[in-house]
Amino acid sequence: MKNKIDVDILGWGGYVPIYRISVDEISKEWGENPLKWRKMLGLCEKSVPSLDEDSTTLAVEACKICLKRAQVDPSEITAIYVGTESKAYAVKPTSTIIAQALGLSPSISSADMEFACKAGTEALTVCMSQVISRGGVGLAIGTDTAQGRPKDPLEYSAGAGAAAFILGSKHSKRESAAKILFHYSYVTDTPDFWRKNGDKYPCHAERFTGSPAYFKHTVNAARTLMKTVGTNPSDYQHVIFHQPNGKFPLKAAKLLGFVKKQLKYGLLVDKIGNTYSANSLLGLVSVLDNAAPGDKILLVSFGSGAGSDAFHLEVQEGISEKKRLALPLEKFINRKINVSYGSYVRKRAMLYV
Repeated sequence: MKNKIDVDILGWGGYVPIYRISVDEISKEWGENPLKWRKMLGLCEKSVPSLDEDSTTLAVEACKICLKRAQVDPSEITAIYVGTESKAYAVKPTSTIIAQALGLSPSISSADMEFACKAGTEALTVCMSQVISRGGVGLAIGTDTAQGRPKDPLEYSAGAGAAAFILGSKHSKRESAAKILFHYSYVTDTPDFWRKNGDKYPCHAERFTGSPAYFKHTVNAARTLMKTVGTNPSDYQHVIFHQPNGKFPLKAAKLLGFVKKQLKYGLLVDKIGNTYSANSLLGLVSVLDNAAPGDKILLVSFGSGAGSDAFHLEVQEGISEKKRLALPLEKFINRKINVSYGSYVRKRAMLYV
């Protein structure tokens, strides 16, 4: 099989803020029918960061969980890459802040990346390349506190969360939870979503974001990867797609020949919203929390602008012990405090525009 790689996932971790706001609460503020938005978006509520949380702090929490599972000393990490489109600073790297907070060595490779909602899998891809070419141990992160203009459809779905993965090469001789064996990327210039410099909120091309943007890239990336690997949809126990809402991933699964039970653990948007750069990676965190040795996983991200990254993973024996070393993502999803729209506005430091 061509294009085969061999990268170990040594640890994984996810974090979601405790606060939630429901679709009903947002609908009430704008005099809208909540059933309309529930049906349109296929979700019930979304996660909300507190005033003292941002994409950096969420990432640090996810990394702490990841480190517990990896059983790697922070000083051993040789690279850190962060995917986000909601940086705390417009001009200042997030990766260096996280690196110092975790106690990483200054002599590492680090960078921030942005590619809309697939920035997290971009970070994963570059981290893979780093550990393959240079060895060592790398840390890949997807984190966001997504923004949505008040009264815009995005306001109902734009959530917050972070996912982190520690990767090692096949020569690292460490216990592996899962192996990333194949990767494929598919990108085009498709202007379905954008935010100009200085704008507070992003704009989108409404239904155009579905077709041709989301479905064209997701389906092409998945089909090409499976053709390369020589697999069929039925070969996978778990499949994870990017989840801008609750409907798109279900439609993508149907187009590709997957069934709903294969999305059971990776489909989270109905509970936490679209966490942008962390979106599909949080799905992978949830799947690894529940996967068994021998399981095959297909992960396909999507980022507007537009592109998809697809990955073929196979779960290893080491996952059983690593699961017990840290809290599963489910714990953070299930602990929640519901907030009013007024509290939501204060927490997000929003103004009506």
